[in-house]
Amino acid sequence: MTSTGQDSTTTRQRRSRHNPQSPPHDSSVTSKRGAKKGAVPRSSPKLAEVKKKGRMKKLSQETGQDLIVGLQGLDLNLEAKTLSGTGLVFDEQLNEFHCLWDDSFPEGPERLHAIKEQLIQEGLLDRCVSFQARFAEKEELMLVHSLEYIDLMETTQYMNEGELRILADTYDSVYLHPNSYTCACLASGSVLRLVDAVLGAEIRNGMAIIRPPGHHAQHSLMDGYCMFNHVAVAARYAQRKHGIQRVLIVDWDVHHGQGTQFTFDQDPSVLYFSIHRYEQGRFWPHLKASNWSTTGFGQGQGYTINVPWNQVGMRDADYIAAFLQILLPVTLEFQPQLVLVAAGFDALQGDPKGEMAATPAGFAQLTHLLMGLAGGRLILSLEGGYNLRSLAEGVSASLHTLLGDPCPLLESPGAPCPSAQLSLSCTLEALEPFWEVLVRSDETLEEDSVEGNTAEEEEEEERPYEPPVLPGLTWPVLQARTGLVYDQRMMGHYNLWDNHHPEMPQRVSQIMCRLEELGLAERCLILPTRPATDAELLTCHSAEYVGRLRATEKMKTRELHREGASFDSIYICPSTFACAKLATGATCCLVEAVLAGEVLNGVAVVRPPGHHAEQDAACGFCFFNSVAVAARHAQAISGHALRILIVDWDIHHGNGTQHIFEEDPSILYISLHRYDHGTFFPMGDEGASNQVGWAAGMGFTVNVAWNGPRMGDAEYLAAWHRLVLPIAYEFNPELVLVSAGFDAAWGDPLGGCQLSPEGYAHLTHLLMGLASGHIILILEGGYNLTSISESMAACTRTLLGDPPPVLTLPRPPLSGALASITETIQVHRRYWRSLRVMKVKDKEGPASSKLITKEALQPANPGSAKGLTTLEGNILDTGLGKTTLASSVQESTPPQTKSEAAVAELTQDQSSEGALPDPATSEGAMPDLTTSEEAVGGAELIQTCPASCTDNQTPPTSPVQGATPQSSPTKLTGILRTLELDNKAQGSPESQIPGEERLLGEAAGGQDVDDSVLMQVFGYTDQAMFYAVTPLPWCPHLVAVCPIPEAGLDVTQPCQDCGEFQENWVCLSCYEVYCSRYVNAHMLQHHEASGHPLVLSYVDLSTWCYQCQAYVHHQAVLDVKNVAHQNKFGEDMPHSH
Repeated sequence: MTSTGQDSTTTRQRRSRHNPQSPPHDSSVTSKRGAKKGAVPRSSPKLAEVKKKGRMKKLSQETGQDLIVGLQGLDLNLEAKTLSGTGLVFDEQLNEFHCLWDDSFPEGPERLHAIKEQLIQEGLLDRCVSFQARFAEKEELMLVHSLEYIDLMETTQYMNEGELRILADTYDSVYLHPNSYTCACLASGSVLRLVDAVLGAEIRNGMAIIRPPGHHAQHSLMDGYCMFNHVAVAARYAQRKHGIQRVLIVDWDVHHGQGTQFTFDQDPSVLYFSIHRYEQGRFWPHLKASNWSTTGFGQGQGYTINVPWNQVGMRDADYIAAFLQILLPVTLEFQPQLVLVAAGFDALQGDPKGEMAATPAGFAQLTHLLMGLAGGRLILSLEGGYNLRSLAEGVSASLHTLLGDPCPLLESPGAPCPSAQLSLSCTLEALEPFWEVLVRSDETLEEDSVEGNTAEEEEEEERPYEPPVLPGLTWPVLQARTGLVYDQRMMGHYNLWDNHHPEMPQRVSQIMCRLEELGLAERCLILPTRPATDAELLTCHSAEYVGRLRATEKMKTRELHREGASFDSIYICPSTFACAKLATGATCCLVEAVLAGEVLNGVAVVRPPGHHAEQDAACGFCFFNSVAVAARHAQAISGHALRILIVDWDIHHGNGTQHIFEEDPSILYISLHRYDHGTFFPMGDEGASNQVGWAAGMGFTVNVAWNGPRMGDAEYLAAWHRLVLPIAYEFNPELVLVSAGFDAAWGDPLGGCQLSPEGYAHLTHLLMGLASGHIILILEGGYNLTSISESMAACTRTLLGDPPPVLTLPRPPLSGALASITETIQVHRRYWRSLRVMKVKDKEGPASSKLITKEALQPANPGSAKGLTTLEGNILDTGLGKTTLASSVQESTPPQTKSEAAVAELTQDQSSEGALPDPATSEGAMPDLTTSEEAVGGAELIQTCPASCTDNQTPPTSPVQGATPQSSPTKLTGILRTLELDNKAQGSPESQIPGEERLLGEAAGGQDVDDSVLMQVFGYTDQAMFYAVTPLPWCPHLVAVCPIPEAGLDVTQPCQDCGEFQENWVCLSCYEVYCSRYVNAHMLQHHEASGHPLVLSYVDLSTWCYQCQAYVHHQAVLDVKNVAHQNKFGEDMPHSH
């Protein structure tokens, strides 16, 4: 493939969300006059002058109108009223319940007490807009939960302690109190109150500090401390009452929010993103549905995103990488109108459940990144968090950020660890078929191991992370937020010979007029300006060069023309030297104000520009390199080599800035520019991606070289997410300077690109999370007066704390742009660990890689050499000892006590020819079980069947708890199978999957992951993960089982809706027969329409309860099972009693 900007986007097959026609490509390449020495020869100066004058005269008349036309489809919204205020719901009534029988239960009133104390201490309560909590109505709760379930919860108000405990024990990890129902209704209503306030334009964003948590609660099931699912109810409420079409739910609680996922996994109007501890299923809630391979079902496929952490100790860098690489790109394509966060803080270091190492500052970063979405309409709803100090500090940090305070500097950001990189790669691989924005360049990274890694680096990556003891966060108290420097005297620099020269005085005056029109200038602190001192200039320029420019003040017109012609693309007038010193000095004044804490950030509306200026030469309209001098001035003020990030988004490469700092590791220079294979100004190879710096500065020069025009918001944001921000967070700057040229904007006569004002606002917002918010934008190029004024206004509003405008991407990134980004990543992987994203196919062992077909993705357990294995079968005694054969990996947490399920990791002896060692005699054969308070304990040993087992037999009976049928192993179907992603994700019809390989299809109301195919494995594995699930001995819905019809049962009966014969289920209330969700999901639809809870599989004769989301084995279903067994096998079910 080529790498030019006119390349069409990917032609891969995917469900397209945006498929606009690409605009016609303009093959012309416009550059600044002249070329650098040694570059491509140019035409004679006289001819060039004539061409330029004619071109600029025409452009000055036409470009403004062209820009207006080009911007008509964009939502600038610059003059709209900006919402302000952060809402807060905090009600003391939510503390009126606790566990009556266990004072040490972690979910208790002390959680809110600690938060309140922290918020009072930091003065946050008074800064928020307080809202009174309200009770959620039954009709509102029924948007997610069944009326039967709500009524059952309502009766708990009148139960005594014994009755409450009995009912609680039928669920997993919950307790009940007479006030639980009231408080849960109040918690849900609190979030709904904020939804009304945000969508009713009363406030900008908000936070509900509530308990009990909610994200584990399911349609008719309490789970994991949760009764009602607050964010799920809020999402449906926003859609029904306010007409919101698209909602993003972000769940950063350390536990997977399976309740929320199950609610929306078939709904494309809700995008669910969860980042949670998983550890290959060993961590609660132990669901395969929590893994990266689960992406949703039906129309909702691609709208469920799981990022599973497979080890403890995950840090801020891991969480930020997940947001940058996955969440933010997808949400740009999804375009949410509201963002809800299931904000658990149990991933903070010190939490006894999460065992992670994230910091409050890290959660401030996550909150900041989300504030750029949906026009800033963001609501956080408290979930978990069980270390009181960490919880209070985490809530405080997020609330500070919602209020507009800058994100604190990360103590130790680093790069995502290898385990996190693998998880991210797997998630990206699973999602790429559904989201155009995630498409990677065909020029993929060649290898995972990067040359140049030292032994020390490798050892550091493998060493377990020990979280440091961090000091308490401090938040600056600012009199003003944004500083502004501008001086009308800078207009004194003008072209004596060409009134239409693009670098004209009106550039700065027009910007200032626009800032004043919009009321933005008066919101800024106008700072005094001064000329740069010689000492400041000499930090970046030679004394001879400064003297040479000073001499121009006294030159005559002809001498000035001659002097200007001696440089590349330069004009000089008598006041040029003074204006250039003033532009640089004004920028230094702004740096002083930021570092002194007088302002948080700033805008320098200055000219002439500076980034082309070399140490001893003017170049490309530039005389003194203002951003370079400002960087050195900042380091001089701070007294040390301050880490400074310079981002240059001018369409032309900042050759001067690059050369000044190319040996300095304290300055990270990142430039995104048109390169056009060296033919775009300043020409030559200085802006190529392989220019990385010299000596100690190697890796600190980063060039993203666009090889064509038409680069717009999609391309720049892709570069931000994939390259700029990962490197920037790893570098962890203390100051950010932006060479803010706006000649990549729509309508610019030189750039030929398509960045919108909204796009610039989003780029600015994303950079504001760095360096404690210390960011300064310094005007460089930009030669259309309308576009530069609107773009600088958009950036200024963002710096002032207004949310970026809603950004709609008209198309995915151009393939040529992706190639440029990939090329730069390839070059810099050796220097920046954050760029070493692992490819999924490189992460599997050789045995499992043989199972991967061209269409298939990776196993659900990438950490295992052979993949995740399970036994398909029933609870049977094989004659080899008491062996439990797991039906499959259950896809939702059954409402069972902690002794009713287990997860075990067993090591197989390869020399045993397929049989497991006797656990009573074999050393090391017993599993090492690890559980948390939310984990399900009480493991049962699982053994494999011998190698002689075959997969073509049918199980003689359905699961019977405690039964011991005398069947030989060869008659069992409990054969080892390896879980692999099926080709359904690539479009293969589900009906092609054999029914026997899709048992447990009705699990969790159709929550069983349909992206797994069970493939037979006849070899041996070094290690296998097994999941044992014991069916419930009773469930409250058994009363729904009705007598068997007189005609009996016909297990060969087809689905009553579609006529399919594969994998059908019979409803135990009405005895209608429908197909499973793997076929056409008609049984699931029947349940949703009728409410009938219990169904029987005609494949394996197992019984599933939709309401409990669990398998059930009880005397009440034995009769119907036996009748079905007789019809299927011609004999009674053995041991049916």
